[in-house]
Amino acid sequence: MVLKILLTAVNAIFPIVLLIVLGYLLKRVKLFGEGFLKSGNKFVFKVLLPVLLFINVYDIPGLSDIRWDVVLYCVIAVVALFCLGLVICIVTTKDRKRRGVILQCVFRSNFAIIGIPIAAALGGEQAKAVASVISAFSIPLFNIFAVIALTIFVSGAQSDAEGWEALPPEKHAKLKEIKKILLDIARNPLILGVLAGLLCLGIRAIEVSACGEAVFTVKDDVNFIYGFLSLVADIASPFALIILGAQFEFSAVRGMFKEIAVGVSCRIIIAPLLCLGVAALLSACTGIISFGTEEYPAMIALFGSPTAVGSAIMAREMGNDGQLATQLVVWTSIGSVITIFVTVCILMGVGLIAV
Repeated sequence: MVLKILLTAVNAIFPIVLLIVLGYLLKRVKLFGEGFLKSGNKFVFKVLLPVLLFINVYDIPGLSDIRWDVVLYCVIAVVALFCLGLVICIVTTKDRKRRGVILQCVFRSNFAIIGIPIAAALGGEQAKAVASVISAFSIPLFNIFAVIALTIFVSGAQSDAEGWEALPPEKHAKLKEIKKILLDIARNPLILGVLAGLLCLGIRAIEVSACGEAVFTVKDDVNFIYGFLSLVADIASPFALIILGAQFEFSAVRGMFKEIAVGVSCRIIIAPLLCLGVAALLSACTGIISFGTEEYPAMIALFGSPTAVGSAIMAREMGNDGQLATQLVVWTSIGSVITIFVTVCILMGVGLIAV
């Protein structure tokens, strides 16, 4: 049984680690140049990840059987992690370009790419369905918070020889800063991808409510478009991981060891400990909400998986410390093999996950 649990964790996480290693090796043998990596970042951020998010949301079967209490708990937990991360990043570092990266790491997991597969591996198709529903709410929230996190500390900054300078504290400058944050959220490609998926989901729900079935869907009536988008989505995760691996530098660890340690421990230890622990207490002691063997695998994936692959690309594209963000993706991916294994062992041991 222990071997089975270990293999489940390894099979879910190690493909990510190996793709990162592949990117690192390809850069070392000079197959990738800086120009290719720069273009690759933009391609992932503006095309691949938005399409992947659209497909993930679009593929949710329906909204009629949603456990709203579970969804509400997950949303509140993500908001709480954002607030906790805001305090942690301000206390941890004075570097404004690193604060948003740490904050993002605390609350944002890799749910879009590996969360649903992890849930399916741990709890089967029913857990996968729960994870898919949660993704419709968590992914937009992750990306809205990510844009805020990566904007609030560097928004309005000006690039010069010494780096980014903060805006003066005058009132009109603050108003411009708020406006810029809102515009960044509205124009963010990842947000647009999720909103497009939710729009299709909403139209489908209206059709089913009015006619008893969906009258027109992209998947059934213009399948070539759905097939095209699915193929694009399929390459998003591996391509993004290879690009990230190519930008990974071991020499950079020494200069940001404290930030890496804080980000990694918050993402794969503190976040699952707090969120799963509170869920177990609420379920066992209050009767307000009930989590079962279908919900816990989805929540392990949501709160215990490594930081999102897209977080490093977003950080780089939005003027934050891309190297720190890349380090956090790599080390949380490696460390989560151990922490997910331990989490699964504990929950199986107390009967919260089916063996």
